Amino acid sequence: MTDQAPVPQSFAARIKELAAEKPDAPAVSCENDSLTWGALHRRTNRIARALAKLGVRHGDLVTIGLPNGVGFIEAAFACWKLGATPQPISWRLPAAELREVVELAASPVVIARADIVVDRSRVDIDGLLALSDDEADLPDAVSPSWKAPTSGGSTGKPKLILSGAPSVVAAAAGGLWRLDADTVALMPGPLYHNGPFGSAIAAMLAGGHLVLTPRFDAEATLAAVARHKATWLYLVPTMMSRIWRLPEETRAGYDVSSLRTVWHLAAPCPPWLKEAWIGWLGGEVIMELYAGTEAQAITVISGTEWLTHRGSVGRVAAGQMKIVKADGSEAGPDEVGEIYMKPADGAPATYHYRGADARALTEGWESLGDIGRFDAEGFLYLADRRTDMILVGGSNVYPAEVEAAIDEHPLVQSSCVIGLPDEDLGARVHAIVQPRPGLDIGDLMRHLEGRLVSYKRPRSVELIDQPLRDEAGKVRRSQLREARLAQA
Repeated sequence: MTDQAPVPQSFAARIKELAAEKPDAPAVSCENDSLTWGALHRRTNRIARALAKLGVRHGDLVTIGLPNGVGFIEAAFACWKLGATPQPISWRLPAAELREVVELAASPVVIARADIVVDRSRVDIDGLLALSDDEADLPDAVSPSWKAPTSGGSTGKPKLILSGAPSVVAAAAGGLWRLDADTVALMPGPLYHNGPFGSAIAAMLAGGHLVLTPRFDAEATLAAVARHKATWLYLVPTMMSRIWRLPEETRAGYDVSSLRTVWHLAAPCPPWLKEAWIGWLGGEVIMELYAGTEAQAITVISGTEWLTHRGSVGRVAAGQMKIVKADGSEAGPDEVGEIYMKPADGAPATYHYRGADARALTEGWESLGDIGRFDAEGFLYLADRRTDMILVGGSNVYPAEVEAAIDEHPLVQSSCVIGLPDEDLGARVHAIVQPRPGLDIGDLMRHLEGRLVSYKRPRSVELIDQPLRDEAGKVRRSQLREARLAQA
């Protein structure tokens, strides 16, 4: 008789199991709001039945537009209990962008606060709880895709990135994140972003206690570490910078000795800042991960490794990567080229797009547009993070999306958006605009408020009288950026 592979455990079954094992232990907290595992299980049974009454079925995407809080987590687990897929979005999205995302997702219902206006069923957590008081267990269910984060996309149109993995516990990769049942995971990042969402859910599925903050605040983050004795913390370099720039006596006033793992990702970290954090908390505490939301492949590096491979984002920990030179040949050690990725041989696809196509080579290799090199030991170094994309405090800003919003203004003839260095955010959005007579910059910014979330809006606007684009409609962003850096 041959041994049979164990049946993967669903997210829904895992929550039921944890509710039985430790019903009174804290599962998720945000400020003064907290749920035990038992309460989370019972309430998400009710919410799942309410969603079913509103037409949510197995395989549906359900848009969640809530701020960080216990309700966000409840909404996600209720979706998984029906075999549906949570589709997180920023709760501050402008109406036009929200409408495009919801249409792309074909969400039967949008879980959001009352101030979000959509052209389909909208309900908040209290409204869902009012629709059902049945706390009994539901039949086990597995979602075909366990998450569907949103990206603005290089085309200026939103796209959804549906995970290729179903909602089974192995998909959350708790081991990769260094999570276990004793973890107290502090999450100050917004759950509508892929990194915070994926790692927060992984912490819960590992059986740990997830502590959310409504928004990031440097001192409040340290206070939360001390209060909850957090063992695990998620940051992006902008958060690290703001914490480090607190007065030394402020930082020293909070006990952060409980931290065993501090992850940073989503944007390049300045070497001086990373070295400061390694000196503060230790090389084995500071961890960095590099990957796209698509997750074809992942690199990981500890602070200790980084000290001997300064500037690297690590070695491949999942999937495969290679560097392809401009002539199409594979690069050797220390040769720079475009980074291509694919899952491990024989592994299923890690994602699929809705609303876009992948940039692919043959045999399943795909690129996210990043440039880099491998050294002789297999450590990856990024030479650039997507030549056009701007990383603002760890959030992706695609110039085409911002330009499309600017060009909607009737007094704009053409525009080009570039990223310029910013000490706090890493980069800031700078708009170069060829105006028509009468354009007022204040009026242009008011125009953008209804079309772009705040971090995507330009922090500076430059008016010029020369054409920005050639006859083919092309613009050389790199040249425009280099000219402005030289002027600075």
